[in-house]
Amino acid sequence: MCFPRQLSRVFAVIFTLCIGLQFSHAQDLSYDKVTVNGQSYYKYKVQQGEGLYAISRTFSVTVADILRHNPNANTGLKVGQELLIPVSTASLSAESSSRPVQTLASGSAQTNPTDQNITFNHTVSSGETVYGISRMYNTTVEEVYRLNPAARDGIAEGQLLVIPQRRIISEEKEENYRYHTILPKETLYSVSRTYSLKPEDVVVANPGLSVETFQIGRVIRIPFFESYETFVPYEGENSRDEQQANRLLYHEGSAERLNMINVALLLPLLDETGNGHLRLQEYYEGFLLAVNEFKERGGNLQLYVFEIGKGTDTRKLESLLETMEMQSLHLIVGGVNDAQIKILSDFSRSRNITYVVPFSQSNGEVLNNGNIFQVNSLLQSIQSKTAKVFLDTFRNANLVFVNGGDNDKMEFISRIQNLLRENGVRYETVHNSSALTSTILSLLSTNRENLIIPTSGDSNTLRDLLDKLMEVQESNPSYTLRLLGYPEWQTYSTLIDEYYRVGVYFFSPFFVDEKDPMVGNFNDAFSRWYGRIPLNTYPDYAMWGYDTALYFLTALQRFGLDFEYRLDEVKVHSIQFAFHFERMNNWGGFINTGLYLVFYDTNGRIIKMDKSR
Repeated sequence: MCFPRQLSRVFAVIFTLCIGLQFSHAQDLSYDKVTVNGQSYYKYKVQQGEGLYAISRTFSVTVADILRHNPNANTGLKVGQELLIPVSTASLSAESSSRPVQTLASGSAQTNPTDQNITFNHTVSSGETVYGISRMYNTTVEEVYRLNPAARDGIAEGQLLVIPQRRIISEEKEENYRYHTILPKETLYSVSRTYSLKPEDVVVANPGLSVETFQIGRVIRIPFFESYETFVPYEGENSRDEQQANRLLYHEGSAERLNMINVALLLPLLDETGNGHLRLQEYYEGFLLAVNEFKERGGNLQLYVFEIGKGTDTRKLESLLETMEMQSLHLIVGGVNDAQIKILSDFSRSRNITYVVPFSQSNGEVLNNGNIFQVNSLLQSIQSKTAKVFLDTFRNANLVFVNGGDNDKMEFISRIQNLLRENGVRYETVHNSSALTSTILSLLSTNRENLIIPTSGDSNTLRDLLDKLMEVQESNPSYTLRLLGYPEWQTYSTLIDEYYRVGVYFFSPFFVDEKDPMVGNFNDAFSRWYGRIPLNTYPDYAMWGYDTALYFLTALQRFGLDFEYRLDEVKVHSIQFAFHFERMNNWGGFINTGLYLVFYDTNGRIIKMDKSR
């Protein structure tokens, strides 16, 4: 539907006023408050026709929050029923002002919170970077910095950034969409009306959208079928109401069993650059071991394995995707470089096929394709999760950071130290000098575990520190000394014996415990099948292929094509990788944030703790 330019402006003004009034109404939470066991609540009586979702929108809380504090509401609501609604931060902010107020990061450009034609807001999540955010929203780092000058000095979780709105240019194969930051009191139905869409259109464009993720401040992608400048009220079925639209946010998923699972493994198996073909061959061989195990357990599988060409030449891959075998797939695994991943991503999106990216960490496709599962964790995401697990695990220990060596972990160390300060946890810092064995003594505790954390991960620094700590321990047996480090420490095989003598911790998204019977069984099977042992790589590519295949085949077998809604129930005994997939936004795919805490204890044991959740 098209309007003259002047009339379009009139509609824009009307919408701004309407949304502004709605926003203002959201600030008025004039309900009685009570305090129970230190928690503040609003007292609220259920009105005719109200459901939990509508009430949650009114008070800026989640449905889960309401049910947690009102267990009797789980079986349904009655008119006049009294609920205790926990007072959220958003609600407190609302009470402090009678007009719309937008809190921006220091140095951010000011913008009308109801006018998202030019800019919208993004709240920084744990582990995000300006570069990643710019790729997510199809803009540039410099554009983000222009609107948020203070971001040049770094960004933090919870910080609000102003992002330039995507300008729609209709081109062949390009998706037309823009972004929308959810405002107070908005619902799926109201947002869809704002953009002249059906609620189903918004849900399809945001596969991660649910009751939990449709929250104030979260961003959603809005599809456009005509000009993005035309905002008119939704003129669809009058019978569709809020309740019907809200049902779309509940994804129960279907566990319909697939009679036959069709899988394609697509790799550049003949590309000898850097001997990559040897590693990929082992990945394929490990993948086959998992397929065999899957079939022995009663699974039905048709596996297609193809060589897809070398380097950035994607002609072979593109031709392959036109074959009949590729048209009925349930799962694609493969692609190594960005060019291959882009081709496979587009194919998976057009055919609605689950696509597993096994190796790449840096490609941006996962941020914009809801069908993608990225196995190799993003460095920033892992560091962010590690910092939080560190706080939870070691906040009661005596923490001593040791500067020196390459200091190559200072960015990560700063993240941990900032988190410690925010939570009131003390720590000490000392320089690694020749006098460390004496200067560190004054910082140690006799009644707590002393955790020593170096700011360098290199082997020479580690060897030097191990020697000094063992000297301190032998001279002061009443102290409990422990050392905490980094994933690369598992590669320093000549130092393993010293790990047991001191007691060494490290975090890593992957780890192989050679004493684990499962590892022995895998190595025996690999040797029987292929007449050799796997290459000595970190990670081990054969086990990488095995773990990946076992996880996704198990998920498809148990929960069918909708397994993404049952990820918490997908349990596999992986050998090397920790698996925990999370969506990075409402429209993108899943990134693995699995994490192990590994401990070499002084009794000669290896304790591998899954800290993924």
